[in-house]
Amino acid sequence: MITDANHIPQGSRLRTDLCIIGAGPAGITLALALRRAGLDIVLLESGGEEKHAATQALYEGTVQDARLHSAPDTYRVRRFGGSSTLWGGRCMPLDPIDFERRDYIPDSGWPFGADALAPYYPRANRLCEAGDFAYRAQDAFPGGMKPMIQGFESDEFSTDFLERFSCPTDFGRRYRHLLADSAIRVLTHANCCGFEPSPAGGAATDAGGGRAARVGAAIVRTLRSTAFTVEARTYVLATGGLETARLLLASPGNGGRGLGNRHDAVGRYYMCHIAGTIGTVDLSAAAAVWHGYQRGADGVYCRRRLALSAPAQRRLGAGNFIARLHHPRIPDPGHGIGILSLLYLARPAIPYEYARRLYEEDGAGGGAARGNRLAHLANVVRDMPGTAAFLWHWLRRRTLAERKFPSIVVSPRNRRYTLDFHAEQAPGRDSRVTLGGGLDALGMPKLHVDWRYQPRDVHTVATALARLDAALRHSGVGRFDYDPERIEAEMTRYGAYGGHHIGTARMGDDPRTSVVDADCRLHEAGNLFLAGSAVFPTSGQANPTLTIVALALRLADHLRSRM
Repeated sequence: MITDANHIPQGSRLRTDLCIIGAGPAGITLALALRRAGLDIVLLESGGEEKHAATQALYEGTVQDARLHSAPDTYRVRRFGGSSTLWGGRCMPLDPIDFERRDYIPDSGWPFGADALAPYYPRANRLCEAGDFAYRAQDAFPGGMKPMIQGFESDEFSTDFLERFSCPTDFGRRYRHLLADSAIRVLTHANCCGFEPSPAGGAATDAGGGRAARVGAAIVRTLRSTAFTVEARTYVLATGGLETARLLLASPGNGGRGLGNRHDAVGRYYMCHIAGTIGTVDLSAAAAVWHGYQRGADGVYCRRRLALSAPAQRRLGAGNFIARLHHPRIPDPGHGIGILSLLYLARPAIPYEYARRLYEEDGAGGGAARGNRLAHLANVVRDMPGTAAFLWHWLRRRTLAERKFPSIVVSPRNRRYTLDFHAEQAPGRDSRVTLGGGLDALGMPKLHVDWRYQPRDVHTVATALARLDAALRHSGVGRFDYDPERIEAEMTRYGAYGGHHIGTARMGDDPRTSVVDADCRLHEAGNLFLAGSAVFPTSGQANPTLTIVALALRLADHLRSRM
């Protein structure tokens, strides 16, 4: 059942077996997986079923460098369904190498290997509505899939790995009926503002066989001044990579540093992904090029990409890296493509989360600067048939379709593309989020974000780009022209990549450098677990949502056996 928390009597103390805090992909997945486990469950969600400005404003905070990181209230949504109400739907699992301890990436390594998540990825794929768990071209398309670059061969790069696309699925809208018809008590507009001090004598056995304290009841407030508590045997924080750290830091803990923060690890090792668009890939010598989407038998859109192999990563001392062929830069009217110019002219109507990457001023070196409106308008007029055809396709396949065409794909007649890359960011202790100045409307301290990248991140991108150029030339299919001196500027042009907030409460075996153990339980609290990308020790190259859901399913199995 779903209830507005404003209807809970003031000062109530709700008692339950399990309290899940946050109804985004992680929290909803966990609740769905446990709804028939015989447990009494309360699911708290800060927002309602629609976006609300006052609730969204609770995410406001500050950033150390606005050029490198967007404001904390962007790229995430405080409502039922969480940021799945916003995401683009790109799904892919982490690679086996992402779980490994790599000597050339300090603080890398998960407390378990890829095999621990393997049983959960297919179920996660279904929940994300991304079709079969088939991420190799030959597995997803037994009858054959169009080659990305015909004639391209490389020992270091593969085009056989796919990304698959969700509808994209809004977890709140898609699974609302299952929660509403269950015995789970879903409370909307319910903001967790921390936990009461540990009950006297309350403790549980920790990972090292010692005794860990237990957190007390969750303190809940609404924006209409209703206040109550939820007392549970077990709690799960599933509030996203930034908000999880904020709640822990704002709650009493050992030494006054915050809950779970005895060794000053909460909020540290903050990662996103390193991404950018650079150079020109000239494939005029290739027999055929296909960089668009292909639908599988299940109707799911799939796309090939260029992936740096694990052996090459180890040999080169580089992090994980993938790249896609991309359309020409939109601000430059010299591309002559009507639909790209129309996008430029429609800039005021494009949501911030997408406009930032679409419209940044060109700086690739030798490229055109931001084009003027008249030149773009001329492109639209000259290319009217092509523009009209694209808009008709977009209306049918994107606007009106339940399973939406994932993104804009334009095929230049001269086969000259820009390169869109997406790379692993290595964990760094000095990249962090902390409590900043000022309080929100509920009296909670606001968040301050100090996201930083490292020289090894630049090395990953620079090395991968150089090897890709060499592979294209060696295959005889084309070349990649770019300015190596521009790499760092290009990979930081958009700053931290979008909504991929990773690693602020990482898992590990050592409490001095991690916040939770391999079961996602807080080292310092025997009854508090974390769900979501906050616990990832490394970022890999993959968008995090699929792994967030897989980890939530794994946690559900652990809680079922434990409780």
